[in-house]
Amino acid sequence: MKIKGLQKLTLLDFPEKLACTVFLGGCNFRCPFCHNASLVRPESEGDDISEGEFFSFLESRRGRLRGVCVSGGEPTLHRELPEFLKKIKALGFAVKLDTNGYRPEVLRELLSEGLVDYVAMDIKSSPEGYGRCVGIEAIDLKPIYESAAQLMEGKVDFEFRTTVVKELHTKEDIVSIGRWLAGEESFFLQSFKDSGDILCEGMSAYSDGEMRELESALREYIPRAVWRG
Repeated sequence: MKIKGLQKLTLLDFPEKLACTVFLGGCNFRCPFCHNASLVRPESEGDDISEGEFFSFLESRRGRLRGVCVSGGEPTLHRELPEFLKKIKALGFAVKLDTNGYRPEVLRELLSEGLVDYVAMDIKSSPEGYGRCVGIEAIDLKPIYESAAQLMEGKVDFEFRTTVVKELHTKEDIVSIGRWLAGEESFFLQSFKDSGDILCEGMSAYSDGEMRELESALREYIPRAVWRG
């Protein structure tokens, strides 16, 4: 398991739980606005965190933390992921998975084995705009559709989320997302923020007022949609 980082405490990433976040390296997308660029590049350097070190940390936080967020990069690329999550669950922690949804077969396995308690799936853009937002112009969207449909079956708590970038997303994109995923699920619009570790330069955020307009447009189809600034 390629563990590239550990945030020892988060109050925001796992709804209603004190948690930590573990970051796994590698990704199958190249989103221009990616805020963890050093995690997705295969040539990225830096010391990995050993599984032993990570699980020693978890042991020391039993009774204090309630959850572990598994993020990246893209966690589902790791064939060791199911066993990794089993070890986390065996210590009594709930698991949240962050995913881009492009490996629905892995998501299906994790759900069927009860290895995740919450899933956050990134919806990168409208179907029409997906290619430019993930850096793969001829992307096959079938895996994305399949993962989204699995989550909307309601077998696990989940959220969809879209990071909105002024250079990549239009109001029409947001409306198209709403038509595609219309329902009562949790959906968050997130304003782009420059973390200092962005894959491509020249990305910027909409104003607060513009984000409220996009939120209102999405709520026509997804009433629980919220702009999470």
